[in-house]
Amino acid sequence: MADKRDYYEVLGLNKGADEASIKKAYRTLAKKYHPDMNPDNAEAERKFKEVNEAYSVLSDPDKKAKYDQFGHAAFEQGAGGGYGGFSDFGDIGDIFSSFFGGGFGGFGGSSSSRRNAPQRGEDIGVHVTLTFEEAAFGVKKDISYKRIQKCDECHGSGAQKGTSAETCSACGGSGQRRVMQRMGGMQFQTTVTCDSCRGSGKIIKNPCSNCSGTGYVRIVKTLSVDIPAGIDNGERIALRGQGSDGRNGGPAGDLIITVTIKPHKIFKRERYNIYCDVPVTVAEATLGAEISIPTLDGEHKYNIPEGTQPGTQFTLRGKGIQNLNYPSRRGDLIFTTVVEIPKGLSGKQKEHMRAFADACGESNYKKKTSFFKNLFS
Repeated sequence: MADKRDYYEVLGLNKGADEASIKKAYRTLAKKYHPDMNPDNAEAERKFKEVNEAYSVLSDPDKKAKYDQFGHAAFEQGAGGGYGGFSDFGDIGDIFSSFFGGGFGGFGGSSSSRRNAPQRGEDIGVHVTLTFEEAAFGVKKDISYKRIQKCDECHGSGAQKGTSAETCSACGGSGQRRVMQRMGGMQFQTTVTCDSCRGSGKIIKNPCSNCSGTGYVRIVKTLSVDIPAGIDNGERIALRGQGSDGRNGGPAGDLIITVTIKPHKIFKRERYNIYCDVPVTVAEATLGAEISIPTLDGEHKYNIPEGTQPGTQFTLRGKGIQNLNYPSRRGDLIFTTVVEIPKGLSGKQKEHMRAFADACGESNYKKKTSFFKNLFS
């Protein structure tokens, strides 16, 4: 044992390193020197074996305790060692799996990756375009989309009606075979997909003519979908189990409907409130008036006060969009007054306007008066 390097030195660690440090060092070095990363490199192969040997001892609490006390002598013949045989591959297998995607059967490879395990069907995404009013009040829409479902002829078996699939004799129905491989002078048991049944675990001698032996067909399905009142642009509706069928007993996926709302000619929306501009005449703004306000429910009469300024906002409570989560609640309608200045006045109209301006004087224009006072004060 005199020519054998210290295991801590092999992993680049100080004596007494903890479990996390040992595993981290091993991951780094095993990947660095792995034969797949260094083909035909004898020095890398030697270091790879050396790193594995060190890790097989230091990763085991009992072996590590013996090594810390007696060094390499703890594993000489008769001392109860066992590093040469790599008796515990569980943790090493997990690490190799993270490098190369699993498959080392001797290292505890999982069977969850088998193709004949239950698989959830795919989700399907579709878009639906609504008018502003449809989104506000809700609507029923027919949605057509393509989905994959079990073949009606063979009920998903893939075998012609009256026949059945047979268990693959090559893999015993598991869909996988184990083969022995040598890497860098080490022998590994590797799990691979069975090439006889292509991982399905079954052999179909008489394929179904309707689905060509796949057990599944693509169809166009139409659903009548209730779009709820208050849905907003970009929001989604998930219909559980309406996506593609699952395989091997797995559940079906979902149908995901994404909503797009067309712009409105008058209204703009922010969550459940809606906004619009309402033009008023100079006389209406000056004297006050009852004006008509457009709402989603029809025309609404509203009295604006005398002296209403351009850009003044008024709120109609409960005239907005229905709350998606609380149907009894509605947002508000907020409208802004836009005072329209008349154009193309006749000579007589201009004369009356000048007389009106002279009659008002400066006392009726407080903002203008204070503006110039502040400017020159």
